[in-house]
Amino acid sequence: MVPGQCPYDAGVRAIVHHVYGPPGELAVAEAPDPVPGAGQVLVRVHAASVNPADRFGVVGEPLVGRLSFGLRRPRQPIPGRDLAGRIVAVGPGARRLRVGDDVFGEALRAFAELAAVDEGRLAPMPAGATYEQAAAIPLAGTTALQGVRACRLAAGQRLLVNGAAGGVGTFAVQLAREVGAEVTGVCSAANADLVRALGATRAVAYDQEDATAGDVRYDAILDLVGNHPLGRLTGILAPRGTLVLASGGGGRWLGPIGRMLAGTLRSTLGRQRVVPLVARQTLADLEELAGLVAAGRIAPAVERVVELPEVPGAVARLASGHARGKTVVRIGRPADG
Repeated sequence: MVPGQCPYDAGVRAIVHHVYGPPGELAVAEAPDPVPGAGQVLVRVHAASVNPADRFGVVGEPLVGRLSFGLRRPRQPIPGRDLAGRIVAVGPGARRLRVGDDVFGEALRAFAELAAVDEGRLAPMPAGATYEQAAAIPLAGTTALQGVRACRLAAGQRLLVNGAAGGVGTFAVQLAREVGAEVTGVCSAANADLVRALGATRAVAYDQEDATAGDVRYDAILDLVGNHPLGRLTGILAPRGTLVLASGGGGRWLGPIGRMLAGTLRSTLGRQRVVPLVARQTLADLEELAGLVAAGRIAPAVERVVELPEVPGAVARLASGHARGKTVVRIGRPADG
């Protein structure tokens, strides 16, 4: 599709794509107004955040992902997973949320002014949070929460977070600090101050030293990058330690699946646990994260806020691998709803 071309007659502003390709071919266009179905609510989206999952869906890789994205073309022409906004209509059978509620959660077509969302995928926004802060939470916060849980940390134990300055990593550092872990964060030298400010005891700059080359042994490792061989990571892991693999990298065909399968096999052959993590959003986790944010115990690390036409550049930037916190898209304002 030619950037800027509008394939619809009228509707809401949205980012659209009808073929797989580079993020630069995403365009602002008009899409049909969504109608909430059974058990759904209609959300006026005020903010959405950008995730690596958005880029995978736009380019159509890893190719195995097309089994869910759509084999030849995207099933869902409007990308975006995380949103925060205000409910403007309620579909039949939706009873927990009401018109006027400010909510956040993970849903389809977040890069649009309106989104029809299953009621069970939304939670009330954290008290005191802005739409931009709330939109940064769902996918990254849930992945970090489930990843830290999988590490089975006790107070005083050592955790290494590889990719500590990214969207998931910034949440993981704070959540591990909350359980009393001693956190070492791997990041670029430019992001070391941020990682320490979030609660890491130590920051290892990957552009200056190799985190897998030291003598320190960790009780758990949360790998959000996938840039080290498994043997290097298990080599700095305690004899009964846990390695959690939550990387979205890997080859063009299978992405991280091969690495996760190799990790699972390695786990069956030794005392160290290797846990592939595929995060799944639950309402309980959203509510837990909202409570932590409202209490000031964790905070979304929002690096930048962009407007809807800037989404193509924001999605492309994820490919650089040098994210710092979350990028959030401002889509509408409260007065719109």
